[in-house]
Formats: sequence, C-alpha cells, structure tokens
Amino acid sequence: MISSKNWVTIKSKQEIASMKKAGHIVAIVLQKISDLIKPGITTEYLDSVALEEILSMGAKPAFLGLYGFPATICTSINEEIVHGIPSDRIINSGDLLKIDIGAIVDGMYSDHAVTFAVGDVSDEAKNLLDSTRNALMIAFQTVAPGVRLGDVGSNIQIYAEERGYSVVREYVGHGIGRSLHEDPPVPNFGIPGRGMILREGMAIAIEPMLNIGTWKTEVLEDNWTVVTADRKLSAHFEHTMIVTKDGAELTTVI
Repeated sequence: MISSKNWVTIKSKQEIASMKKAGHIVAIVLQKISDLIKPGITTEYLDSVALEEILSMGAKPAFLGLYGFPATICTSINEEIVHGIPSDRIINSGDLLKIDIGAIVDGMYSDHAVTFAVGDVSDEAKNLLDSTRNALMIAFQTVAPGVRLGDVGSNIQIYAEERGYSVVREYVGHGIGRSLHEDPPVPNFGIPGRGMILREGMAIAIEPMLNIGTWKTEVLEDNWTVVTADRKLSAHFEHTMIVTKDGAELTTVI
C-alpha cells in the first residue's frame, strides 16, 4: 500500500496476471462483437453475445448486477455518453455506438470501451471518434511512475479542446483491480503537476469521453443512460492499464 491523497492498492504479480487475463478476454469479446455490428441489429442481441462469450472463456461479467445494472455491456448511441442499457433498439447506419464491457477473473477486474462507426457516418462523427481514440493513447503514453494524474488529465483536455471538443467532467476514469471502481478517480482534465503520483503496480482505467458540444450531461429517466445536455454527439474509449517500471502496460488487448 502507498499513501497519497487516497490509499491505493499496489497489485501483486498474481493479481496482475489475473487482470491481464480478464483484459484479454474483454478484448476478444469486443472484437467478436465488432464483427456483428451492422444496421438492423439490436443492442440486446450484442449483449447476449457478450454474456455467452465471457462465460465460455471462464470469466464472469463485471457489469451484470453491479449497482443494479441489468446487462453485461453498456450500449450508448450518438448523444448517449455512457451507461446505456441494451434493448430492442435497432442500430442504424450513421450511428456512433459505444460499447463498454468488463470481466472478472479470479476476483480481478478489467474494463474496456470502444466507439464504433455503424455503416456510413458523417465526417463530423468520424473525426470525433478518431480524436477520442487518440486522446486515450496520448494519456496512455503519459502514464509512468512519478507522473501525477493532473498531467494525464491535462494532456487529454489540451488535445481535445485544441480540436474544438469538450471533455466530460462529471464521469471519469478510475482505479481498478479487486473492484471495478477503486481509488483514485482519474479525470480527463486537470492541472499539470497536481493530483496523485502514480506508482509501479497501480492499475487504472482511463476513459476519455469527448463531446462535440457542451461537456454538461443529463441522466435519462431509466436512471442509467447519461446523455449530452445539448444532445450533440459523444464518443468514448477506455483501456485498463498497469503502471510499470518504465511506463504502462495495457491489459485490455488481444
């Protein structure tokens, strides 16, 4: 354990191995789901595939039942930012579909999200998607022992705002490991040189959420789905990573 603003768990070698396995599983499942995404299918169909695949690989779904969430994956479309509930809603060409997924292996968690362009999307939507993905990789490349979380968040914020996008502030990344959500919070904005110092063996999930319009959000009547307050497009990408001696290692990859 280390002491900073919060108590943060340093993961053991065995815990890291389990996290890598959990991350590998969600990456495989998301790749399989990506092959199924096309106009005319429902988000609940994708959810059923995700559950079957996670269980078939000996893992448990991390989201199902968590805080009362009723599904295996979150499916958020267009102005929906995060926490959308799979349903009989049909996805259409031109949609931006965000899928957030997690798995548990030996009590250790993974968390991963990708935004998919469905069919033919507008240049505006494609640029938002590409910029959000790039923001995540910029953050990943920032992570290393001794780096402060303010440095990570500010790099995301600067990249996004230079391109005219806003950064969601009410929902952030997080520590992860023995629970899906652990300390510390990992904002996608910040002040360089401020915030918790990262240490080798810490695990965090970084998840930029960029909007074309305002950064402000609202929650729909289902008490889960988060949307942009102005109903403009949003994109979301997320990776789980372990802080290493020289930088960070992604767990949510194949």
